[in-house]
Amino acid sequence: MTDEVNTTGWDAIEEEVTKLYGEQEPKHYGTAIPYMLGGQDPLDGLSAYKAESPSPHWHIVTFGFSELYEKELENPDYSGYGFELTFRVARQMDEEEPPAWALNLLQNMGRYVFNSGNVFASGDYLDANGPICLGADTQLTALAFIPDPELEPIHTPNGRVEFLQMVGITEDELEAMKTWNTRGVLEAGKAEIPGYITDLSRESILRVPAVQESVHSGIGRDGSSTGFLFVDQLAWNPGKNGLFSKKPSVLTIGAKQAETVEKLLRGRLLKGKELTLANRDLSVTLQPAATTSIEMNADKVLLKLDETVINELMHKLQPQEDEIRLSSYKDLSIQVVKTYIRDQDGNVVTTVG
Repeated sequence: MTDEVNTTGWDAIEEEVTKLYGEQEPKHYGTAIPYMLGGQDPLDGLSAYKAESPSPHWHIVTFGFSELYEKELENPDYSGYGFELTFRVARQMDEEEPPAWALNLLQNMGRYVFNSGNVFASGDYLDANGPICLGADTQLTALAFIPDPELEPIHTPNGRVEFLQMVGITEDELEAMKTWNTRGVLEAGKAEIPGYITDLSRESILRVPAVQESVHSGIGRDGSSTGFLFVDQLAWNPGKNGLFSKKPSVLTIGAKQAETVEKLLRGRLLKGKELTLANRDLSVTLQPAATTSIEMNADKVLLKLDETVINELMHKLQPQEDEIRLSSYKDLSIQVVKTYIRDQDGNVVTTVG
């Protein structure tokens, strides 16, 4: 006699999705070899449902970010990472299988979370640094995360699970989300992306004047909700007193991030909010202040910047290799270095700066 496998977490997800699709049998894609035993796919399963409203699409639901079987983690409030992903992908009328690229992308999201420990939450975004469907002629190069509008959070025996819908977005939409907020941008363009269905053939919602105006007004009114920016290329070299002169402290950032930081100076610091740039080894917090100064503590740097310095930085920061000397504060310079964008195999596909 064998013990039955406890699938209460899995069953709770299926029960919630069944409320939407009734007896429809989804296309299900399981994992032959578990990830912990050397398998390639971290998620235990993906189920794809045919949906018709507001237009034909696949509604794909993941199984694996939450605890599907026995409760293993100590936190009783959340099941696993506390979410499962959903992905709505445009479907042709004669399609009987969801596109393989969408399934692969969801498994890649699993690898990202499992390997980095970084979890997704509503309002997050992720730059894919290239087409979300490799090799496709598409403007969608990033992803945003919002609550799935049709799947409510559930409370399973293993804890709470939220359904986060992944939405393919363009580069300029991503920049708008950084300088305002994810939900605001998507809400402004909801008529252009009904149901927030990902369609590889669509163009940017910001090409529509009314959407562009709405986003511009929102940025001016609210500033940016991005208080934390993970930056791969980030370094700090403290200034030194020489015999005849003082060398300024040097903040190094990548050219790809320079343009984003410039916009966030306007959307954060000029709105009285701080901004933290961070990687695994260093965090640099930019904080609005009456007087500019630098404070250092181990791997943390605090840059207190007055309005004159902020405005000069905004004027001079460009996405190109450069050393920026500040006339308004001699003790700080910014080194902008080239950013090399690589594909999954590590090959450089684009150089910024």
